[in-house]
Amino acid sequence: MNTSSGNDFFYFDPASLHARADALAAGYRDASPFPHAVIDKLLPDDIALRLAREFPPRDFEGFQRRDNAHQVFKQSRLQEIYFKGVSGFARHMLLLFNDHVFLDFLEKLTGICGLIPDPHFFGGAFHQILPGGKLDIHADFNRDERRGLDRRLNVLLYLNEDWQEEWGGILELWDADMRRCEQRIAPILNRCVVFNTTDHSYHGHPDPLACPPERTRNSLAFYYYTNGRDDGSGGEGQFRTLWRDRPA
Repeated sequence: MNTSSGNDFFYFDPASLHARADALAAGYRDASPFPHAVIDKLLPDDIALRLAREFPPRDFEGFQRRDNAHQVFKQSRLQEIYFKGVSGFARHMLLLFNDHVFLDFLEKLTGICGLIPDPHFFGGAFHQILPGGKLDIHADFNRDERRGLDRRLNVLLYLNEDWQEEWGGILELWDADMRRCEQRIAPILNRCVVFNTTDHSYHGHPDPLACPPERTRNSLAFYYYTNGRDDGSGGEGQFRTLWRDRPA
């Protein structure tokens, strides 16, 4: 069980996380189309709900909005503003995902040793998709240029209270040849998705959101790195996001 202390502080319980990692590790590494796990109720219900309700609103001054052919009505945190206006509780929760307890959990789950978190949350932290928005299928950039590190893992935590299936926003995981979608994952409250970051870990939510105008699709994103990689899945050289079209 996870543990909390008071109203403003929560901490992962190492024994609980390690037990989860033991239970999920074999399935993670054998998962198709690439290693991944879907973990429901990662946080206690009350913690997840509070985090969802303290998620920055759509008019948050720290959001940068992206509108292009591949990302429509997507907002994410501006590096320059950092966490101005973000609640202390939300900031504390973000930092927990870079803490050694969670890193140990990820290493046990994935079998990737020497994971390095990103204290700058480059490209990560708060992600928000507005109604009608989408994120095309892609594989993520593979290098942290600033630190010279190789990107290895994505962790996504969804924070969408009472999310309805007909609203869409489904995370799709595609095979390396882009022939079929092998997993479809609804972005419901307190659902965490962990997956390997490679040159063929194709994912996204490419259908426009059909949620009501007052709702948004909210998630936290965390990226983890290693100093070098030995799995041969990083592609040739350094690359930015690799966008892919779904088959007709």
